[in-house]
Amino acid sequence: MRDDPFSPAVRLLGWAVHGTFLVLLAIALVRVAHAGLAWATAGGVLLGIAYAAAVVPRLREHRTRPALARAWLGLISAGWVALALASPDFVWLAFPLFFAYLHLLPPPAALPGVAVLTGAAIAASAWHGGGPTLAEVLGPCIGAAVATMMALAYGALYRESERRRLLIEELVRTRERLVRAEAGAARLAERERLAREIHDTLAQGMSSIILLLRAARRDLDHAPGAARGRLDEAEKAAAENLEEARTFVRGLAPPVLQRSSLTDALRRVTESAGARSAARMRFEVSGTPAGLPTEYEVALLRIAQGALGNAGRHAAARNVGVTLTYLDDMVVLDVFDDGRGFDPSAAAPAEPDVPGEPDVPGEGTGYGLRAMRDRARALGGTLTVESAPGEGTAVVASLPLPAGPEDR
Repeated sequence: MRDDPFSPAVRLLGWAVHGTFLVLLAIALVRVAHAGLAWATAGGVLLGIAYAAAVVPRLREHRTRPALARAWLGLISAGWVALALASPDFVWLAFPLFFAYLHLLPPPAALPGVAVLTGAAIAASAWHGGGPTLAEVLGPCIGAAVATMMALAYGALYRESERRRLLIEELVRTRERLVRAEAGAARLAERERLAREIHDTLAQGMSSIILLLRAARRDLDHAPGAARGRLDEAEKAAAENLEEARTFVRGLAPPVLQRSSLTDALRRVTESAGARSAARMRFEVSGTPAGLPTEYEVALLRIAQGALGNAGRHAAARNVGVTLTYLDDMVVLDVFDDGRGFDPSAAAPAEPDVPGEPDVPGEGTGYGLRAMRDRARALGGTLTVESAPGEGTAVVASLPLPAGPEDR
């Protein structure tokens, strides 16, 4: 029998065995004292003291001090044999000793030890009675069998408990790993979301400001009026980008959506992009506008901003069209131009160089298209890019409409 420090029931069982030994010993001492066996009484007291030493914490650490525990068990066994031969009242102490054998010795030694102890109890009873009787034989045998079965049953329960404990520890470690993995995934997802937001708003706006300032610088000498118009547009774009930056800090929806509907926001974004580009840009709505969740409106607005920014900077188009189409089960955003086009299978679209001007950092990386695809995919939609060199570009984002209460 093994001690399980985590089980109150096992501790209770141990104290019950100790209590049984001491009660049986007390009964035997009373009987031998009444019979006038002084030396047997003294020996029983010494046996009780030696047994009580087993409950001292240092001696109970039999796993770390097995030699001391087995020496104690041998001393108790020798004392019991001597007392059992002196008086039959001590024979019944064999029952709690069975548990001590099964507890302190490994199974290969414990079972033979219990058998020897049983034989000694039967022999001691026969010694005092002039020969063995059926009761004197069955009593120790039944006690030994009960103690052995209890020890084996506990051993099985202990092993099962250990397996469950190890499984629970593994589950706890797995849960901790999952929590760390989910936290890492959440950080990456938030980082990706912020990257898309910055690319589609602040980065696009800064690029537009740079282009406007370049154009104003070229027009400053020969067309000051046009240069002032470019500067006004740059100032307006800077103000919008500042508002976007403040929105990021507050964690609110895009300012253009806070003040109006999606269609109005797309119309203003298209007009603003047209004012910053030489291309003619127009916006149209097809179908009956339907209310959309905020995340749908934000995604469509950001996709439109990214596509318009690409068209204004890369396409060199004369005409750019934005169409928002409401169908029965989806909403579709088309942004198309008649510009130079590119090869969608390439890692990034080709970026035309402006003669005599430095490159604008962050352009031509291909991140914008990937960010647009990620936005559409996050809402269960798709984004298709159709283009070829010299044939213009069409960006089509399709988002399935969310089910209403009556459709669920």
